[in-house]
Amino acid sequence: MIHSTRATGRPRPTRRDVLGMAAALGAGALVFDAPFARAQVKGGELRVSQYSNPSSLDPSTGRSGADHTVLWTIYDTLVDFSPDLKPMPGLAESWEWENETTLVLKLRQGVTFHDGEPFNSAAVQANFDHAKNGPRSTIRQDWASVDSVEARDDHTVALNLSEPDGALVMVLSDRAGMMASPKAIRESGEAGFDRTPVGTGQMKFVKWDDAQQVVTERNESYWREGMPHLDGITFVIITDNQTGLRSVLSGQNNFVYRVPPVRVEEVSKNPDFTTYIGPQLYVQMVYFNLSEGRGPMEDVRVRQAINYAMNKEAYNTIVTSGNGEIAHCQFPKATEAYTDEIGAMYPYDPDRAKALLKEAGFGGGLKLVSNHYSDPQSAQRMEIIAAMLEAVGITLENTVAAVAQSNKTWNEGVGDIHLSAWTGRPDPAMTLSLLFHKNAYYNKGGSEPSVELTEAIDETRRLVDAEKRMESIHRAIRLERENAMCLPMVFEPQIITHANNVKGWEPNIIGKPRYGGMWMES
Repeated sequence: MIHSTRATGRPRPTRRDVLGMAAALGAGALVFDAPFARAQVKGGELRVSQYSNPSSLDPSTGRSGADHTVLWTIYDTLVDFSPDLKPMPGLAESWEWENETTLVLKLRQGVTFHDGEPFNSAAVQANFDHAKNGPRSTIRQDWASVDSVEARDDHTVALNLSEPDGALVMVLSDRAGMMASPKAIRESGEAGFDRTPVGTGQMKFVKWDDAQQVVTERNESYWREGMPHLDGITFVIITDNQTGLRSVLSGQNNFVYRVPPVRVEEVSKNPDFTTYIGPQLYVQMVYFNLSEGRGPMEDVRVRQAINYAMNKEAYNTIVTSGNGEIAHCQFPKATEAYTDEIGAMYPYDPDRAKALLKEAGFGGGLKLVSNHYSDPQSAQRMEIIAAMLEAVGITLENTVAAVAQSNKTWNEGVGDIHLSAWTGRPDPAMTLSLLFHKNAYYNKGGSEPSVELTEAIDETRRLVDAEKRMESIHRAIRLERENAMCLPMVFEPQIITHANNVKGWEPNIIGKPRYGGMWMES
């Protein structure tokens, strides 16, 4: 069931848009309310069941895609995006390419940070420096093409590029475009800003009780007229999705995303709640550690064998009750980045997997160290994957921890494989450069199994012509798949349940809820 209500400040997707997105993953029946039947009211607290403790509340140092839903309440981005990922004005009210290597942004006037500091060109320069040169930055690759940020006046900045970058506008709708108070960054210190965020967003940070909750309150000086409607948003950290859903059904919280697919039929029949099912970019996947010295994982035949060993149809049936889409790469069939050639590359073929392992010298068996989260859903998923690997001669030694600790352990180089997810990015080139480029944060050890792949990823950013750029994206995806740098498994359906008095939420194809324009019916 899909329920759609109005979200002030962003264009609401048309019925045709949502129908098209839903059809892409077989979303099922659609139900719509009259979007303007009730006027928005101020007040009320939105309580969100958040499945992951943030890794950081500094956009430049975060390590988890799950951070976005919290970050978007505290920070605005230079470029906004529509539900179907089209660029829209944000803190930059307009932009234009002066030439192929100069992007000029006209900044919105009259905007202040939560600490009262003005948002202006100097703030954009400071954020660029923090993100590109900060010793703990995880988004340097996002800014790789930008040599400097030039302040032409208080509200005009020019991004001077070393080479053309066709993805840059949408890059500025993600972490790289989240603007933080330069004064707060200076006063907090390099690490302190992780936990004391100051942005220009609809909500001001109040406190973060680690692994328990993140509390925010209304920004009374917000620049979007009449917004926000809510008094505040509290993110209650509940890492088990079944428990998170129960917290909403019992009234403890009133909004939950990543609802377990096995509960959809039950909750969609509950008249006190609204449930949405639709497509998203969120893909369950197994990351590979290709660091030098990892032994077996450095051999492409081992990585290819792991891909051939997976019966993804069976996995999808068990894990998403058949509601997901088999993942052949990081892009679902509904996107332009997907091609049938890529989809045909790794059919389920355990005999082929065994032959590749034997060819690589592991015909007698292979033992790998895995890293995954401790919640029941992750444990079930790894159990299925482990059984499929065992069937071709690969056994796993498991390292298990809660999400934040597991990610930290993996980022420190512990383990050969890591079961997690890729939560998607606004532009395909961002996904490719963040996951597979030799300089990417998520590429453990800075592996470069193919110089040709690195060049192809660079080209996805350099090209500006849309058709040629998409050809380059297809080439980069094919080269990654040939090198088998990861194991994509299944695109989860986007499933969200909220109490009926929660109004104004709308879906987006990324699948990460944004709470702008939401309100509570009294």
